Amino acid sequence: MNKYDRAISELETLGSATMKCSGNSMLPILSNPSTCVYRRQERYAVGDIVFCKVKGRFIDAHLITRIAADGRYLIANNRGHENGWTATVYGRVVEAVDKAGRAKTF
Repeated sequence: MNKYDRAISELETLGSATMKCSGNSMLPILSNPSTCVYRRQERYAVGDIVFCKVKGRFIDAHLITRIAADGRYLIANNRGHENGWTATVYGRVVEAVDKAGRAKTF
């Protein structure tokens, strides 16, 4: 089971999950690497950092930048790149811990 499948399973059964995320696309909001804590929600808002699936690809920590009338979410990184629209959001980042152990809450 990969990290995405494990996180999805934990979010579905427990309502929360933890996953290590890497990359620079969310700087300076999230550092590289960060361990993110996710919480499942009924609804998500513009500005939420989420774990989702866009065009068949898992995205472990990107922003919701718009919400369509049909309830789909536009996902983008913090550098302006839009990944696309999705209705598949697994959870929202509620905390991120950087490699030095500093925690940020969202």
